[in-house]
Amino acid sequence: MDASFFIAGRLRFKGRIATVCVAVSFLVMIIAVSVSSGFRHEIRASLSSLSGDVMLTSPDRNVLDRTRPIEADPEYLPYVEGVEAVEKVVPVVYRAGIVKNGDGMHGVLLKGLPEGVASEDSTALAVSIPKRLADRASLKAGDRMLTYFIGDRLNVRQFNVVSVYDAVVETDDRFVVYASGADLQRLNGWNEDQVSAMEIMLKPSFRTEEGIWDATQQIGTLVNAWSSPDEETVVATSSLSAYPQLFSWLDLIDFNVFFMILLMTLVAGFNMISGLLIMLFENISTIGLLKSLGMTDRSIAKVFLASAASLVGKGMLIGNAAALLFCMIQGTTHLLRLDPENYYVSFVPVHVDFGMILLADVAAFAAIMILLLIPCLFISKVDPARTVRVK
Repeated sequence: MDASFFIAGRLRFKGRIATVCVAVSFLVMIIAVSVSSGFRHEIRASLSSLSGDVMLTSPDRNVLDRTRPIEADPEYLPYVEGVEAVEKVVPVVYRAGIVKNGDGMHGVLLKGLPEGVASEDSTALAVSIPKRLADRASLKAGDRMLTYFIGDRLNVRQFNVVSVYDAVVETDDRFVVYASGADLQRLNGWNEDQVSAMEIMLKPSFRTEEGIWDATQQIGTLVNAWSSPDEETVVATSSLSAYPQLFSWLDLIDFNVFFMILLMTLVAGFNMISGLLIMLFENISTIGLLKSLGMTDRSIAKVFLASAASLVGKGMLIGNAAALLFCMIQGTTHLLRLDPENYYVSFVPVHVDFGMILLADVAAFAAIMILLLIPCLFISKVDPARTVRVK
């Protein structure tokens, strides 16, 4: 056994405050990493369900243009579905409308899905509305929703609200209302083979910025290569270009997390420096004795660094355990709430990414140990002749 580690095992680091500080620092770091990952995971999943990760539309990219529908079952569809990153392709129909309830009027964007809106009695003209619209228009499940559609002539439909959902992301001031694709096709005067867009959902592991860009390019190439000459021309658009503000906001969160990890590492590191200096001062005579026995400054420094590393590791384990416990409780109960108008989600999202947590742990531990090399310079100043006293 290395003599330095043997001696380190006999020394006692009395820095309890330093241990608590290290534990709290790692607690904050791991929670920050998990919350950042939670926001990214939650918002990307919500964007995928809202408008797909990749959308195929007419060249003007206006899904509300009723004069330019695209094919619901184009020849290129099997090739797009065969892309590794693609989870599913959904043909959708869009139509803008105005909901009137009493004296209030609210702009809505109806999104027609092939499977329609689930309801126990299969009600015709069934819709699912977001909670914010339900609150503002005083609507609830079972109510009728009077909706006006402006076009060549004014159309009015009375939809049946069968459910209310929590929307994570909404488009500007228009609420997304889910309806049956067949109902909206009839409203637009289209046949069953005509839709506003094809929304492509990617597999969760491909929902990174790089993965979305690559999938968009690949899908666009396949569409151009396998489209039939008599089919409407379509273009591929990614959610990155459709919602750049959301991805910029996520990048800002990541920057804040990086800054917090750096700050917590410095706080823990300087507290450990204070603790190690105290330990060195308390063991000056021991340092002098070890020098007189022939140990080098480097070997003596290894003694105290090994003892300090044990304390940092203990604090890291305590902090990680507390952070994972918090994530488990928050992920299950959604105890901490947020204002969705400012944060896009109604609760603090957490997603335990063990790879990122391990990376944060290793980086912070290494940085703290490098900082602890500073007080070890004190060892070279100790003179054995002055510190060793024979009683």
